[in-house]
Amino acid sequence: MVRFLAPLVIFIILAGFLYAGLSLKPREVPSPFINKSAPDFQLQKLDNMNELFSNKDLLGKVWLLNVWASWCVACRQEHPLLVSMARNGTVPIYGLNYKDAPNQARRWLEEHGDPYTLSVVDYQGKVGIDYGVYGVPETFIIDKQGVIRHKVIGPLTRSELRACVLPVVEELNKSEQVDVAAISEVRKACSS
Repeated sequence: MVRFLAPLVIFIILAGFLYAGLSLKPREVPSPFINKSAPDFQLQKLDNMNELFSNKDLLGKVWLLNVWASWCVACRQEHPLLVSMARNGTVPIYGLNYKDAPNQARRWLEEHGDPYTLSVVDYQGKVGIDYGVYGVPETFIIDKQGVIRHKVIGPLTRSELRACVLPVVEELNKSEQVDVAAISEVRKACSS
């Protein structure tokens, strides 16, 4: 009897782990980089591979880093929203073209519109790893001091933009000194 009971108990435990795993929300994976300095990079510009760009060039500005690729299906989903944001001039959007062939990336932007102030090429994905990228697309909000204040996993949506991204950007643009408590409150509202 005991020998039949052990497999049943193991099965029930495994089924419990599976059930718990299915109830997780992958877009709410906490990032260890929130409120920490964004990893430095210096990469080739997508539109001119002979020029380099560094995120240090953006100190003093609030900006978005959008990780994207021409092979990314979900990037197509969020792309019209990024193009609309770029037209409105809400916040500068910089692209990190992740593990992509530069020619294909340029062609993709020509076809679908280019919302980026500029894109850099992360062909081997090393910078994406430094930023803790789980998959593409991902978007980071970076403050004037070069600190990551928020991360969106997966494609941006209009509701997420209104409820979370724009309020964080607005709060960060209020002053030179970041009110971490206010940003935390805005971020809590995002996840509820």
